[in-house]
Amino acid sequence: MKTRVTELLQIKYPVVQGGLAYLAYADLAAAVSNAGGLGQITAMSLPSEDALREEIRKVRQMTNKPFGVNFAIGQHNRTYEAMLDVAIEEGVPVISVTGGNPEPLIRRLDGTDVKKLVLVASVRQAQKAESIGADAVMAVGQEGGGHLGRDDVGTFVLIPRVVDSVRIPVLASGGIGDGRGILAALALGAEGVEMGTRFIATKECVHAHPAYKEAIVKGTEQDTAVIKRTLGAPGRVVRTPGSDNILKLEQQGAGYEELKAYISGKNNRTFIYEGDAQNGFGWAGQVIGLIEDVPPVQVLIERMFQELDDTLERLKGYGK
Repeated sequence: MKTRVTELLQIKYPVVQGGLAYLAYADLAAAVSNAGGLGQITAMSLPSEDALREEIRKVRQMTNKPFGVNFAIGQHNRTYEAMLDVAIEEGVPVISVTGGNPEPLIRRLDGTDVKKLVLVASVRQAQKAESIGADAVMAVGQEGGGHLGRDDVGTFVLIPRVVDSVRIPVLASGGIGDGRGILAALALGAEGVEMGTRFIATKECVHAHPAYKEAIVKGTEQDTAVIKRTLGAPGRVVRTPGSDNILKLEQQGAGYEELKAYISGKNNRTFIYEGDAQNGFGWAGQVIGLIEDVPPVQVLIERMFQELDDTLERLKGYGK
């Protein structure tokens, strides 16, 4: 498949794996890249610059295909500059930015050959990303997992709005987990997709606890919730007793100081690494309603694009 996204990123299929805090490491990133998409490492979940350098080199031992490093710059208590320097020194071909103000990071990449992707949740953010030099934007609708925009605009409306507002390529994110979703995104004007939740439920997402994957596979589109809305930083999770407790505290008027222990990265890892659903939480989008298995990444991507082809053939029949 040839789109501006595949040409920009030098990949076979216009599929980018999301940053996936605490989960997107070498095994998953290399598997996605080897299957024809763009795998990514999550930088800010790693403990140090040396750890990031090691992870980048590990990916290069596992694939000779392009891959990216994601910087979630708005959700961590430490600065990203030293980690970004490592990614540049190691010659990472693609860097994506989620959360926070991307401009300082983008400026640091001026004069390099690095391709720059920015996650956005509104037309205004997309236009800003284009104006500061992003090579493409990933527009996430409110169906998505993890941190979302505050406007509650769904993917089906957001994507054509963003496509019509910028000249750079747009990737659709949020609610996409099969070939039908990819084809729909392309029909809306996107030239690729970013998927997060679907890649958690794969064999190569080795850091995700079986209980987390099981919650994604067994859950329906009704089994997610949005936490942290009262803090102005909404994020979608799979329903667990731990996430339900966060929602209860928010409904009771708890502020950040009361919530911070419950919404911390430590509590996130409690579920996604240890499977403790009573106390922890895990990010996931409404697309869990479409996820029914935990395949190898290669099988997943091949299946999705076969489904895309089959769906396209079915649609052609409507014109006869």
